[in-house]
Amino acid sequence: MSDITTLSANTRDRAGKGGARATRREGLVPAVIYGDKKAPISIALDPRRLWVEMNRPGLRSRLFDVSVDGSVERVLCRDIQRHKVSGMPLHVDFLRVSGESKVHVKVTVHFSNQDKSPGLKKGGVLNVVSHELEIIAPANAIPSELVVDLSGLEIGTSIHLSAIKLPEGVTAVSHEKDATIATIAAPTVSAGGEGDTTAAS
Repeated sequence: MSDITTLSANTRDRAGKGGARATRREGLVPAVIYGDKKAPISIALDPRRLWVEMNRPGLRSRLFDVSVDGSVERVLCRDIQRHKVSGMPLHVDFLRVSGESKVHVKVTVHFSNQDKSPGLKKGGVLNVVSHELEIIAPANAIPSELVVDLSGLEIGTSIHLSAIKLPEGVTAVSHEKDATIATIAAPTVSAGGEGDTTAAS
């Protein structure tokens, strides 16, 4: 399960574009908390604190506890608007969740034990088709990552969705039956005849 991060926020008196612009003039980031059959709450966040979280992995798959006026809202980040040049946050949408909620999130795929793959040791290349997967998971049990073990895999191996062991209560969302996640391909050979092995990250 992902760690739960606490954020402090202030309520905003004005909603809409005018209120958002006024919040930015104050040096804060406007945001909204919605969902769970409750009224939306307009809030303002410290951009420096938000920037730290934006630069951590899995922004949209980690739970946040947003402290607002003495109450705490457990949320997922659903959307974040960034400045086109600086990349700084302009507005954030948070979705309320509860322990009973099931949510669609994208989770990073991690490939472990590359040093134990005979195919990669022989110069094979790991071609990653999906760096992250969409899953449906209980809000209180979102995995921080999904792990593919490369131990023993040879050149020519295709790694499919079924190779990933999903936590209890978690299901994968895929438009293909047993979609290919990665392959271990033979090393490519340049025109000069020398091997050119460039692994996907």
